[in-house]
Amino acid sequence: MTTNNIAQVMQTKAASVTDMIKKLADKELVDYAKYRGVSLTEKGRGLATQLIRKHRLWETFLVDKLGFDWDEVHELAEELEHIRSDELINRLDQFLGQPKFDPHGDPIPNASGRFTIRQQTQLSDLKPGEKGEVVAVHHHDDALLRHLAEIGIELKTNLEVLELHAYDQSIQVRLGTGKVLQINPGLAQKLFIRRSN
Repeated sequence: MTTNNIAQVMQTKAASVTDMIKKLADKELVDYAKYRGVSLTEKGRGLATQLIRKHRLWETFLVDKLGFDWDEVHELAEELEHIRSDELINRLDQFLGQPKFDPHGDPIPNASGRFTIRQQTQLSDLKPGEKGEVVAVHHHDDALLRHLAEIGIELKTNLEVLELHAYDQSIQVRLGTGKVLQINPGLAQKLFIRRSN
């Protein structure tokens, strides 16, 4: 990953990113070569995986146990993920029943850092007549999640592809409720489906 790419994603200056990367390199969390980019070290990958684990467990707790909506939990989980107690996270995992996926369908790594992999494909890859269940949402910003809730799509929503429109590449789907929707190609690429036929 280049520093410019990181700066763009983080919406900050490349010089600030370079300074932070140098600090992470001093801690042996990343390998950095000027003009060649940065990559995580083994130690860095382990730390990142544990941070992902904490974040996704907290999101799951907030939705499943405290009743937050899936578009309300990201920022709260970002605060909670910095609690340093491994014991707390392990007990949280046990309390939640060792979930494999968070409220957005992202895999939760186990205590050993292993992720559960499942068969899934983008909605945009389905053909007319194919059916499936929504199992994940990619790039789940709050506005996207609110939009999905408004049109009746959430995890475990069943759907069938009715038609692909050549003109604008939109996809007509019927939800399990019977509701028919036109899904634009950008949204279709963000919805992951487990085929049921």
